Amino acid sequence: MVDDMNQKMDLLSQALNLEKLLALIATHLNVDPAELQLVPIPTGKHNSSFWVFAPQKRYVLRVAPRDSTGLLFYERRMMRQEPSLHELIRSRTTIPVAQIIAADFSRVHLDQDYLLMTALEGVPLSDAPSLSCDQHDQTLYQVGSYLRQLHELTAPDCLGIEAYGYIGLHHPMEPQPTWAEAFRVMWNLLLDDVVASGCYTLSDRQLMSNLLEQHIAHFDYTQSPRLLHMDVWSQNILVDPAGNVTGLVDFDRALWGDPEIEFAVLDYCGISEPAFWKGYGRERDQSTSAVIRQRFYLLYEVQKYIAIAVWRRRDELRALSFKHKSLALANNLL
Repeated sequence: MVDDMNQKMDLLSQALNLEKLLALIATHLNVDPAELQLVPIPTGKHNSSFWVFAPQKRYVLRVAPRDSTGLLFYERRMMRQEPSLHELIRSRTTIPVAQIIAADFSRVHLDQDYLLMTALEGVPLSDAPSLSCDQHDQTLYQVGSYLRQLHELTAPDCLGIEAYGYIGLHHPMEPQPTWAEAFRVMWNLLLDDVVASGCYTLSDRQLMSNLLEQHIAHFDYTQSPRLLHMDVWSQNILVDPAGNVTGLVDFDRALWGDPEIEFAVLDYCGISEPAFWKGYGRERDQSTSAVIRQRFYLLYEVQKYIAIAVWRRRDELRALSFKHKSLALANNLL
């Protein structure tokens, strides 16, 4: 753990001017830079996150990766949608979400986007192995309850538009009038990324694109677009020693659409257990169309790791493994 933290600090030092960064943080907090201390947060795989220790208070600094990093289509500058989402969630729900103190996306002072926010209590669920089975169930129950609140937020009510997809300030796609159209755009943009990574041939891409067209009628999701977190896993759930949820973090991948795609992430990450569904308070749709959508959403989740394995992990064998899994899942939909 110490080695990981030292490595992270070394990488930050190479990429950023620490003195300049501390000066920026000090300006936001109106303190002397000499009173601040940065300590790497070991969890988190995308942004670089750090504890900021200030006089009598602790904050979290998150620095987005450079634009030149291998990013999926919806990951480019996705941090930019978080301030408005945090404000919305804090005002409309009881979900424990951090208050964002400052955000700078101008690239004037730093060639990377960054956020400064209050630190929530607790530790990531991944760092709480001593929880009892009952306490772990309590965590999942509360996560279910909070996600139900999140999914009650709709685009027409919150944004004043009936639009689906990734529609934040990072603007990775045009908002779409139906979920079927939105998912078609998302699906094909992701396929373009996998082709760009060198892991799908054009014929592979055509097969996957045709596959969705064969089943597109099942994506006639007619409810209003719901706010979805899209990255709920053990590192993004904060808990106290008794297993109570003290925070949900990392809303940068959020989108507006069919909650079933959120559940696919929960399935993949082992969160959608009975305790979760008890807390969610609503039975999962098991209609034929919903089950087919579930399979596509799982495939969407798995395919993204093909490009990530190549671009960010430099692990071609892992990418090949995800490709084989994707093709097997696709074969079950033919």
